[in-house]
Amino acid sequence: MPAPPSTVFALDERLEHMRQNCIECGVCVRECAFLRRYGTPWRIAGEWNSPRTERERLPFSCSLCGLCTTVCPLDLDPKALFLDMRRSAVREGLGHFPEHNRLVDYETRGTSSRYTWYGLPDGCDTVFFPGCTFPGTRPAVTRKLFTFLMSKVPNLGVVMDCCTKPSHDLGREQAFDERFSEMRDWLVKRGIRRVLVNCPNCYGVFEKNGGQIRPETVYEYLAANGVPENANLSGAVSVHDPCPLRDHPEAHKSVRTLLDRMGLEVKEMKHHGMNTVCCGEGGNVAPVDRQLATQWGNIRREESRGRTVVTYCAGCTAYLSSYVPAVHVLDLAFFPKQAAAGQAKISAAPLTYLNRLRLKAWFKRTIKAAHERVRPEKPSQS
Repeated sequence: MPAPPSTVFALDERLEHMRQNCIECGVCVRECAFLRRYGTPWRIAGEWNSPRTERERLPFSCSLCGLCTTVCPLDLDPKALFLDMRRSAVREGLGHFPEHNRLVDYETRGTSSRYTWYGLPDGCDTVFFPGCTFPGTRPAVTRKLFTFLMSKVPNLGVVMDCCTKPSHDLGREQAFDERFSEMRDWLVKRGIRRVLVNCPNCYGVFEKNGGQIRPETVYEYLAANGVPENANLSGAVSVHDPCPLRDHPEAHKSVRTLLDRMGLEVKEMKHHGMNTVCCGEGGNVAPVDRQLATQWGNIRREESRGRTVVTYCAGCTAYLSSYVPAVHVLDLAFFPKQAAAGQAKISAAPLTYLNRLRLKAWFKRTIKAAHERVRPEKPSQS
């Protein structure tokens, strides 16, 4: 079931818990430019209700990557505190920035009847959920990936929709709860129990809010069932683990297994696995505080030491490309030579929207759907 709505009382509890337990050891501050600017979680919690605090902006400068929570020696959860601060700001009418409009519109378009399609064959209990960015930027890889999965998973269905992570991270609780729960409930009522995802954000949303639906990354599935192409690559690369999957070591291991099978040697960066850093896109910080967002990319440029950086998030790949040679592991899996040469075919907007419409038509031709729909413009429990 989805997490209960964040109330003023819940935020007050988090603030008090942080004030009572954070010892200001500085471990999290050393890892994070946001905390170096605003202070320890203890200080931020203590000053939240002060007139001097930038309540409308402070929490939206945090990337919500969770590294602070991971490194805390007392198992405190600053990330959850900062997310609740975003929710509180939205409730107070302070958390609506014009800079966020582009992302909000992106989600609204992605959940519209025009861009969504659910196709479930008879006997379907597993669906492929390609997300928003990946199918738009990589339609050919999406088709190859689905074709491979369909050859292995009986009665595989598809859900072209947005997981509404943007609303979740922007603190727009009502929009997130309404949109995600409507999708989840429709799928559960029709027997869906597993969702295969390539997007780390989608994984995180389903893991925390999917109820009876269990998410699994396609990277784990590919590692267990073989890479579809004989890559025959060579050389050394580094891996950027997307922060929504920092607590999912099975995904980390699977991606490295795939790269090893391709013939690539992984040279680990200082921050990897559970201690990975944000790519810079997290929390939609860049539109409101580009200086903080760029700190993460600079870390990756320094730690990768000129090597190609392989990641498994379309957003991370795009954002890191401004700092390092970055490539998506699925580009390498399905178009190895082109991707290894830096020639992966990646579309940009507005072509991405046309690609999603074409994929929708392709899925409708490919799947013999016993149950199908587009998302209703207004949430429904039917």
